Amino acid sequence: MSQAMMIATVMEFVGALTVGSRVADTIKTKVVQPKYFVDQPAVLMLGMLCALVGSSTWLTIATSLGLPVSTTHCIVGGVVGMGIATLGSDRINWGWEGTGVGAIIASWVIAPAIAGCFAAILFTITKYGVLKRSNPLKWGFVMVPIYFALTTGVLTMLIVWKGAASLNLDHWGAGEIVGTIFGVAGGVALLVTVFFLPYLHRLLVLEDWTLKPWHILLGPLLLKRGPVPPVPEGINVSVVQDYYAGKATKADLEAAAFDAAVIADMEHLKASKEAQAAGNVADDLENNKPAPAVVNEKSLESVEKSDVGPWYLPKNLLRTVIDAFMHGVRKDVISAQQAKGSRLGGDIQAMHARAAQYDNKAEHLYSFLQILTAATASFAHGANDVSNAIGPLSTIYTIWESGAVNPKKNPVPLWVLAYGGAGIVIGLWTYGYKIMSNLGNKLTLMSPTRGFSMELGSAITVVMATRLALPVSTTQCIVGATMGVALCNGDWRALNWRMVGWCYSGWVLTLPIAGIISGCLMGIIINAPHWSGVTVA
Repeated sequence: MSQAMMIATVMEFVGALTVGSRVADTIKTKVVQPKYFVDQPAVLMLGMLCALVGSSTWLTIATSLGLPVSTTHCIVGGVVGMGIATLGSDRINWGWEGTGVGAIIASWVIAPAIAGCFAAILFTITKYGVLKRSNPLKWGFVMVPIYFALTTGVLTMLIVWKGAASLNLDHWGAGEIVGTIFGVAGGVALLVTVFFLPYLHRLLVLEDWTLKPWHILLGPLLLKRGPVPPVPEGINVSVVQDYYAGKATKADLEAAAFDAAVIADMEHLKASKEAQAAGNVADDLENNKPAPAVVNEKSLESVEKSDVGPWYLPKNLLRTVIDAFMHGVRKDVISAQQAKGSRLGGDIQAMHARAAQYDNKAEHLYSFLQILTAATASFAHGANDVSNAIGPLSTIYTIWESGAVNPKKNPVPLWVLAYGGAGIVIGLWTYGYKIMSNLGNKLTLMSPTRGFSMELGSAITVVMATRLALPVSTTQCIVGATMGVALCNGDWRALNWRMVGWCYSGWVLTLPIAGIISGCLMGIIINAPHWSGVTVA
């Protein structure tokens, strides 16, 4: 969990700083035209502040409920709400063309569909080109360099195609851009072939349990390494984790239906034993005998880490701060995703059983790709969502600095992008587990090949939208990509439609709720009694 958080931290920052300002301009200047506030810059400052308050309030509430809403939705709703309160609805850009509210709303429907199509295409190619082949590991070795090149090409495309003004890439021509993209992609494919494939061959084909991650640097020298030493007696070594451990198959599901009566009997027997044990405890208490101790590992852990004295003492303060920051990282998100019987989760085991399970070693090949695609998705998320979040703040700062409203586009200060990146990273570390526990395995069965396809499909969609300066929702893109891959199982019951409905309900509610909070707050402030003309004797 902490490794994933660190990767996300770095990539969110880099994405926001290098590409973020392009999308921020859309939120700042296109939803509500700044020219209407040229004579009253303070009103625009106040309006953008109300937009931030309204959007952040709803976003915090939704996150606490585990509702995966969009930062983009919240910000746009807040800006629209304050615009209606100050200018009226006729001054809002409701258009379906360009970057009006209608076009943004359309992108909320279109973006998940596009992301789902991209992800489904990627997974279908992997499914029939690798996983369903007679020798999936062999074909996986063929596809890995290609997918590495594709992923790094997408990332490079976003940087050089529509990079931030600070990179000074605006003067690049088509030839330079295309050459850079293919040069980086080809270079990565070559490095993967020379250094990474020998490592994977040694690990997965020869099952060398002595390999360490830094052995990748040896590259071709690994092919000349001696035979794999035998595993010492009494040591259980597995070079590849089982990605389907604890997951039932369709055959298991069918067999379970016939064993329902047996399961019922076992549950009845268990209940009887528990009742008998409770009776024994009661008898022991009556006879003044201590009941057997029950060890709770979690409670012991909390006792060991508990502070002596108030939290504000110097010896406890640092630990308190660290515990608060690491609170979200220490949550067991995987167990929460697989919890059975929740209203939104439904019968997760039955849903997972309807998804096909593939060769474990072939899946492991894509675990490395999944790390790269997750980093790419985080980069795209930083370029898109961080920019949307700081759009109103950038407007406030620009007016404060100049004392006037500039109807034209203004460059977003780098420190504002860094500030927004810091905020989204802190939120990820402290509160992100709320959303993680509802997505992932609660939507459909997850595996490296599926996760790779979902993340890359979503990243491609976000990259395209950022290139067009269209502030789409990364939340909707990843949910749409998950739906696309889940439907590739050929069974609609392999997708948790209840959770999909939960996600869509949040998307529908977000724009009006954020707008109402922002608009009401703005209306109350600008219509409150003004005392500027009153003199006190």
